[in-house]
Amino acid sequence: MNEIVHKQFPKISEEGLADLRQRIGVKIEKTVEPWCYEATRDNIRHYAHGIGDDNPLWCDPDYAKTTKFGDVIALPSFLFATSRIISGYVGGLPGVHAMWSGADWTWHKPIARNTEIRTEAYLKDLVEHDTRFAGRAIQQIYHVDFFDARTGDMLAEADSWCFRTDRDQAREKGTKYKEVRERAPRVYTQEELDAYYKYYEQEKIRGADTLYWEDVAEGEDLPTMVKGPMTVTGFIAYAQGWGGLYIRANKLAWQLQQKHPGAGIKNRFGIPDCPERVHWEEEFALMVGAPGAYDYGPERCSWLTHQITNWMGDDGFLRKAKSQVRRHNPEGDVVLINGQVTRKFVENGKHLVEISQRAVNQDDELSAIGTAIVELPSR
Repeated sequence: MNEIVHKQFPKISEEGLADLRQRIGVKIEKTVEPWCYEATRDNIRHYAHGIGDDNPLWCDPDYAKTTKFGDVIALPSFLFATSRIISGYVGGLPGVHAMWSGADWTWHKPIARNTEIRTEAYLKDLVEHDTRFAGRAIQQIYHVDFFDARTGDMLAEADSWCFRTDRDQAREKGTKYKEVRERAPRVYTQEELDAYYKYYEQEKIRGADTLYWEDVAEGEDLPTMVKGPMTVTGFIAYAQGWGGLYIRANKLAWQLQQKHPGAGIKNRFGIPDCPERVHWEEEFALMVGAPGAYDYGPERCSWLTHQITNWMGDDGFLRKAKSQVRRHNPEGDVVLINGQVTRKFVENGKHLVEISQRAVNQDDELSAIGTAIVELPSR
């Protein structure tokens, strides 16, 4: 470990930034292969189960046949599995750490079973920030459009962004997680676990119980949703449904590393391994300045939309959702997601509800914030 810790990781350079700026607005012609090309029954279910979502509208064809859709449909966040770029696969600045930090989604149509997805993407902007995590950071924003490959209809569009940071700077001088690293590892009592598990016991999927726009009140709270306590097993479960960015085996890993040397960072055995192992390897997570092995950013965004889809039921439609990740959720953390209706309005004949969301960990530290706009049926 010491040999790797003292190695100087690649840094953000002015030359690298200048090269990236030349790419802004230019359509990306060749994108890395997505995890899922199609919204098959299994692909949808694997993604849903990866975030702990057992909504029968995504997971049970027999139930889904009784709905207006006539079959399972994809949960809105499934589209993360159909584009590596929306999920954080960034270009430029080779070897510089990338942390997925947020997305701004708009959905236009439900995603029917067996829909083949086609995407178009481009680099939208680069924004420089000064952060407590690593000092200088570059917010790298991409835009992706999602189409039904057979009909050409646009299904959704989204911006997503990663923060590019210097690993050595984050580890040695970052102040954001100084107190977290100094804490003793948390060990939960059974009573504490039972208190969190109560939320799972009481979790309600509205389903066929139609929620009408007229029955919603501004200021109304959504049921709190819990995720965790975080385990590496949970992070891997998400990667199984979502596909990850750099997870490859044997020859395919070697091919990726030949093409992108920065994607092969040597482990304690001297073997090049993917940077994504910050999500399951404590040792490497600490080396990049994180407080420990931590959850995936798109996973957390999907948790926020999970709260919304549980609440709105089968007859609601999630039009928009924006999420911003504010800190890492390391192994052992619990996340509590709270939501509130902030506005009711009618626009272009659609009856809409705006919801604000705030996710905190067990110590009431801010984990993520979000907003959503849901279309509901009207009486």
